[in-house]
Amino acid sequence: MSENPATSIRPSGARKRPHVVIVGGGFAGLSAVKALAKADVDITLVDRHTYNTFQPLLYQVATAGLNPGDVTYFLRATRMKQRNVSFRQGEVTKVDPQAKIVSFEDGGALDYDFLILASGATTNYFSTPGAEEYSMAIYTRAQAVKLRDDIFTQLEHAAAAKSGEDLTIVVVGAGPTGVEMAGALAELRNDAMSTVYPELDPRRTHIVMLEMADKVLAPFDKKLQDYAYKAMRERGVEVRLGTAVKAVTPDGVELGNGEFLKAGVVVWATGVTVPKIVGGWGFPQGRGGRIETGEDLRVKGFDNVFATGDVSITPDPLPQLSQPALQEGHHAGKQIERLLQGYDTQPFKYWDKGTMATIGRRAAVADIKVPFLKKDVRLTGSLAWLIWMFIHIYYLLANRNRLATFVNLATKYLSPSRRTNPIVGDIPVFEQRQHPDLPAGDAAATADSAKAGEPVKTA
Repeated sequence: MSENPATSIRPSGARKRPHVVIVGGGFAGLSAVKALAKADVDITLVDRHTYNTFQPLLYQVATAGLNPGDVTYFLRATRMKQRNVSFRQGEVTKVDPQAKIVSFEDGGALDYDFLILASGATTNYFSTPGAEEYSMAIYTRAQAVKLRDDIFTQLEHAAAAKSGEDLTIVVVGAGPTGVEMAGALAELRNDAMSTVYPELDPRRTHIVMLEMADKVLAPFDKKLQDYAYKAMRERGVEVRLGTAVKAVTPDGVELGNGEFLKAGVVVWATGVTVPKIVGGWGFPQGRGGRIETGEDLRVKGFDNVFATGDVSITPDPLPQLSQPALQEGHHAGKQIERLLQGYDTQPFKYWDKGTMATIGRRAAVADIKVPFLKKDVRLTGSLAWLIWMFIHIYYLLANRNRLATFVNLATKYLSPSRRTNPIVGDIPVFEQRQHPDLPAGDAAATADSAKAGEPVKTA
């Protein structure tokens, strides 16, 4: 595109400077904020939560390896380094591109001169009956905390009941999230259970990973897939490939072949989709409901609206991962700056840095793209694991998060395996009627707790 100044589109009105509204405080949204740090604009960052969540490490929260605060960042803290940004908490319900107004569920509204849509995606249950109701996702901080507490509730129940029944945790999906989740659960069982839960036999706690495809980590090279599969099996994860999930029930999973797999916890770790509410914003949508953009990331038909990250789809579709989101958010911010300077936009060019996933202690896979080499660098084992740990700590948003995460992961992985202290929260007490093996005294205590208003959970 031309570098010659185009017709000025600097808006005129009551505001002294153009107003940029960024919807979403995830990877793409914060990257756009940073890209506009020196621009002559006022920025309003919008998100339904007051914090950013580092999603790649949520599985560590769900498996008691990290505190929730280790992977979250207060969005208003962006103003400490960048004074042209403010924050507005709210759920966006409507966008009026003609009037240039964003409306909120609470009745409020914001006008804008430029809009960057970076609202992300949500869990895709693929219309599987019962999946949304009875399985647990790990896409948000709240979901990760609930999953962690449910896992330990199941363990406490089994320890108190002393019924000798097997406990099965099912992980649906063998992508990076599923592999990391299943590997962490297996290590929790293998390393901590015999010490922390002497009442339980670790051999009777089963981790089962279900995958409809015939491979794990489908986007990776076959060498890395084979390594990950072998590492999972060595850790005692039962990997079932070519296995579809027909339905999820309160008691387990019904498989495509008609088999029923009883489970205490079902983790849904496969696929994301754009929230349905995005469809009412009036923008063109493509595959998976993602908002269609041109090569410069402007939404088709709207010169002052950009879409980035998981919510967008470019002419050459990119995976819904953190690196595309970070780079797209930065690009969108820079294009607004160019437009305000009177220049045309530039097409977005994605730099693929590679992908990686960890299976557990000293076991990971990494496919690293090196520009000056003709072949990708593919690593497994301890070296890949150390690179994975360094990169994930580096990309956290604040030094406090980096330090806390480093300390907790170092304590978890570098200390003797059986001395790890799981990070847990409040664990609800089950009702006695679910546990006939409890002694009478324990039953009375449970009933008294219920009368006192303490949390009581049913299976």
